[in-house]
Amino acid sequence: MSRFIQIVEVGPRDGLQNEAAVLEPEERAVFVQRLEAAGARRIETVSFVNPRRVPQMAGAEEVMAALPANPNASRIGLVLNLKGWERCVAAGCDEANVVVCASDGFGIRNQGASVSEQLQTLASVVEHRNANGGPPLSLTISVAFGDPFDGEVSDDQVAAIAAEAHALKIGEIALGDTIGVADPWTVRRRIEAVRKAAPDARLRMHFHDTRNTGLANAYASVEAGIDVLDASVGGLGGCPFAPNATGNIGTEDLVYMLERAGFETGYDLDALIETAKVMSQRLGKAPASSLARAGGFPPRS
Repeated sequence: MSRFIQIVEVGPRDGLQNEAAVLEPEERAVFVQRLEAAGARRIETVSFVNPRRVPQMAGAEEVMAALPANPNASRIGLVLNLKGWERCVAAGCDEANVVVCASDGFGIRNQGASVSEQLQTLASVVEHRNANGGPPLSLTISVAFGDPFDGEVSDDQVAAIAAEAHALKIGEIALGDTIGVADPWTVRRRIEAVRKAAPDARLRMHFHDTRNTGLANAYASVEAGIDVLDASVGGLGGCPFAPNATGNIGTEDLVYMLERAGFETGYDLDALIETAKVMSQRLGKAPASSLARAGGFPPRS
């Protein structure tokens, strides 16, 4: 078990977007730099959304402007529409990630658009990128395992969106368990369905630990051959439009589990734990991740 597992750090975006404390852009940029120093090589850095709806993500351009160039890191901007794509390109993001919800209930409440309308937006972004250039583009299918308003989400619903992305030549597709309802067996089945629908795409998995199944789902993903997983330092996270949603799996918890098994991640575990503690203090809450509380093993003197 020596293969490399890439962990995409989502703390600066998904981790902060649901917190009561609103951090200034300069402070969020320092957070990103801390994560890069701890080994993060892909970071969900900013979100180009309406600041009135998600004030924690205001000032995306200022965050990007405050970050010194780092050729060893790729900074991702979250995009929901064509205007967001244009802002993402202008701000100099290294990647753009477009979100399409798996079902209408969450899509209308979260993005003000049905699944069909969101897919039309994705096609418009791809068309715009093909005509004018821009950073690499990935897709996250949110609520890919369950919708807080519509209930269960089927393999077929997710596979249909993946097929549309495949037709648009999207290179990476992430399956997001936005409200933390997945289980390891459903994870395996959904991966198989999406692989059939989009055989050329690299798959990425994004788990929230709302119901204490996040690491089990990550394990099932790795066993199914997935090499890219999202995580958030300290277990920060949540969605302002998903009732009772809690944080992502903790980056340090995931690193610990994988590296104990012999996988490589490229992260400095001690630096991650320290970053989790610093951010939790700043946000006025105890870290959700286990490693931030218990430390690694064996203990280091």
